[in-house]
Amino acid sequence: MTVTAQKADLAPLGFSQEDWDEVSDNPELTDEQLASLRPAAEMPAHIYALLPKRGRGRPRSEAPKVSLTLRLDPHVVEAYKATGAGWQTRMNEVLAKAIKTQA
Repeated sequence: MTVTAQKADLAPLGFSQEDWDEVSDNPELTDEQLASLRPAAEMPAHIYALLPKRGRGRPRSEAPKVSLTLRLDPHVVEAYKATGAGWQTRMNEVLAKAIKTQA
């Protein structure tokens, strides 16, 4: 059994089927090998415990942001939203800078 990508899947990425075939150096699996494959969770516990574990989502921040409700004038919010994506981050930066200049 050979893993082949659909040409339609490769075209938007700029790869041809020939490109895919050239770099795919994995040996073909026989039907017997495919039938013998099992999920990692079915491995003996002492071997399964050695596998790397991956948590969900991004790693926890050492200084996580605080979620809160804040009432602002509409024209302030509209002005920041008009600057595009990331407006909350820019607003946070301005507030942080204001704290430093007051100190």
